[in-house]
Amino acid sequence: MTAKRLLSLAGIAALTVAMSGPAQADDGADLPVTWQIADLSASEVSTLANEGYDIARYADGTAIIVGTDDVAEQLRADGYEPTFHDTIYKDTSPISTAEDTFYGGYRTVEGHHAHLEQVAADNPELATLHDIGDSWLKTQGEGGHDILAICLTNKNDGDCELSPDSEKPRFSLMGQMHSREIATGEIAQKWIDKLVAGYGTDDAVTELMDTTEMWVVPIANPDGVDIVASGGDSPVLHRKNANDSNGSCVGIDLNRNSSFGWGDDSTNPCSETYQGPSAASEPEVSAIEDWLRAIHPDQREDALDAPAPDDARDVFISLHSYGEYIIVPWGFTDDTAPNDAKLRELGAAMAEHNDYFVGTNTDTVGYGTSGTTDDMTYGELGVASFTFEMGGNGWGSCAGFLPAYSCLDSELWPINEGALMVAAQAAAAPYAG
Repeated sequence: MTAKRLLSLAGIAALTVAMSGPAQADDGADLPVTWQIADLSASEVSTLANEGYDIARYADGTAIIVGTDDVAEQLRADGYEPTFHDTIYKDTSPISTAEDTFYGGYRTVEGHHAHLEQVAADNPELATLHDIGDSWLKTQGEGGHDILAICLTNKNDGDCELSPDSEKPRFSLMGQMHSREIATGEIAQKWIDKLVAGYGTDDAVTELMDTTEMWVVPIANPDGVDIVASGGDSPVLHRKNANDSNGSCVGIDLNRNSSFGWGDDSTNPCSETYQGPSAASEPEVSAIEDWLRAIHPDQREDALDAPAPDDARDVFISLHSYGEYIIVPWGFTDDTAPNDAKLRELGAAMAEHNDYFVGTNTDTVGYGTSGTTDDMTYGELGVASFTFEMGGNGWGSCAGFLPAYSCLDSELWPINEGALMVAAQAAAAPYAG
């Protein structure tokens, strides 16, 4: 992406601050924070989201909204009573000052891609790198990025191919579909590093790598990450992709744009949950879905009440923030998923490590979500699918969208390392037992 183009997109994002608060002044004034509004119904929260307010989370009748003082004043003018909840920006004392980093050590897209390329180059017997598609800006010939996936296993002939007919079961992991959720890409990279470093030295990792393929897309929304990283130590709070077809309201929410169960989220382009003009309209979503179809077999009948069979294989996790939840399908309906009990059982096994609450979207964040990736992988393919909402519930340096970089090693990775191992070890038979 050219510098001129990136600055243009960041400028457009700043124009939407009156409703969604994704940018701040260079002098640090009027920084967005989170505001709390109590005693709200789900329908009221939906209305606020459709009007363009940035709803970070909703639980037990209380909504957390991202925005500046101007946003709080607008809420008061609309008849609500917001109170200060927490700051968004945390300690940026640099743990890493490496090239291609920002906000204390978080990697830019270039940094993430360079690390993937280095892992593949240094470990040809364990790692295979795939280009699975293009970002929106790249499809427009305006810079942008490839979307990269890495496959990790002790490779035999036929392993790590983009084919669902693999000999080994597969665990797939995706980060930073929402670009401002910056810890998720780094946790995905720590998972990659654990697998490579542990092969031959850690018995559990060695057995896993001998028997299972692990596929990882650390950055599903690279254009959006560019916008976030353009803020440096004050990252731009951009959630969506970089599609600027709607003028000043930049982006489509890629986790509301999936081809499965699409169509019940916001139709307002200025909303943070804008679902886009049609299902899978965005190239990032098409790339991710085509990749998932290429590596996971279709094991489930189309009827919504048809369960994946007991001998179905493979597990998928989409990493998000924030909260402390392991979310199971469905998101787009309140109906119970046909494999609900087994999904919750595996979720509970993962929660033994991170102590996250297991449930559906309604159980956890308090509202339904249409067009999400985990509904697609479970609903279309029968893969045991989950969303992790990482980070605390809103307070402290390790909470929110922008945790201090030190939180990766002090909290977020230690509690999720074991949870990811449980998920990967279950890939051969997630519904068995």
